[in-house]
Amino acid sequence: MLYDLFNYLDQLDFPGAGMFKYVSVRSGMALILSLFISTAIGRKIIDKLQMLQIGETVRNLGLEGQMNKKGTPTMGGVIIIIAILIPVLLCSRLNNIYLILMLVTTLWLGCIGFMDDYIKVFLKNKEGLHGRFKIIGQVGLGLIVGLVLYLSPNAVIRENREVLNKDNTVEHVRIHPEVTKSTKTTIPFLKNNNFDYAYLVKWTGPYQEEATWIVFVLVVIFIVTAVSNSANLTDGLDGLATGSSAIIGIALGILAYMSAHAEFASFLNIMFIPGAEELVVFAAAFFGATVGFLWYNSYPAQVFMGDTGSLMLGGIIAVFSIIIRKELLIPILCGVFFAESLSVMLQVAYFKYTKKKYGTGKRIFKMTPLHHHFQKAGNAGIDAVIQRPYNIVPESKIVVRFWLIGIILAVITIVTLKMR
Repeated sequence: MLYDLFNYLDQLDFPGAGMFKYVSVRSGMALILSLFISTAIGRKIIDKLQMLQIGETVRNLGLEGQMNKKGTPTMGGVIIIIAILIPVLLCSRLNNIYLILMLVTTLWLGCIGFMDDYIKVFLKNKEGLHGRFKIIGQVGLGLIVGLVLYLSPNAVIRENREVLNKDNTVEHVRIHPEVTKSTKTTIPFLKNNNFDYAYLVKWTGPYQEEATWIVFVLVVIFIVTAVSNSANLTDGLDGLATGSSAIIGIALGILAYMSAHAEFASFLNIMFIPGAEELVVFAAAFFGATVGFLWYNSYPAQVFMGDTGSLMLGGIIAVFSIIIRKELLIPILCGVFFAESLSVMLQVAYFKYTKKKYGTGKRIFKMTPLHHHFQKAGNAGIDAVIQRPYNIVPESKIVVRFWLIGIILAVITIVTLKMR
């Protein structure tokens, strides 16, 4: 909105109006505005939630400080959604296809999470929205994103091509001048930094192009569903999911900025994505909204985001990564989310296996998701084997340590683009 206004003022030679054309200026404004909105409206929304008695229902699982959370307002993800949408609508170019996809993702998963929280809080159904409906919603979003990237004429890239010396070493990377529809993505650690989904369906012969896009859409659906649910699992300690998402948001913003500039893309040997610069504005608003929410969500939390926030944050990270063709970096960048999900899958699989084989189920971790393992008294897995005395780690220390791991993983993610 403001972009069009300042563009009009610039045509009238209004002093300073031309600054709004720069992504850096608009990203800075979005960041400041999202921080202000999330902290300003956060208190009012928390008070409103308390007045409506929208409090968290807590089961006693024997975790330190767990029962102190009972009655804490939930559904606070609404704060993050508002703090993202308003700055993005004001500071970005709304005709950008990638930005439209991010707005759809925010509202789509925000609504699914809101329905889940509403059923839990107002209808007093602890199960919330049935799992199959969540999956249908996530699959639907993945289908929309995949098909838009396939069908939209504006969702294109300019390929990075290596120019080799006589000794077959890379002299420099040239960004191809022509735009193209492509199913290529960035893959770390390899000399040629691209991976094409077409490699997976070479056997389809004359139908390879169609089969490639089908595979691409299926991959998008899987990533959106997996990352969204992983973020949901991570949301179990005060500030854990919020802070981790903010760190990931910074890394994604940097990657989007690099992908939107031919010189930087050439330096990193990644594809150039025209129009991706608007995603930097979104990333700035995303970071500001999560940090602003952390003002109230840090230990001891005054509000929880609920599924309204956690499903939405994971979906945003997934779709953002797919758009800038960095989805194969997700296991590194979202390592905290990945570890949380993996701990649950390993725990369930091992318990079922040992129960079937020995008649009694055994556990690898004291409790999952992983962050609860450090809160739970007792021994399990390797601690039990070596007879290590259990040690309960304070919640705030667990969160900060996970943040530090997230920062390290974010740095590694960016560094991998120069590691061949």
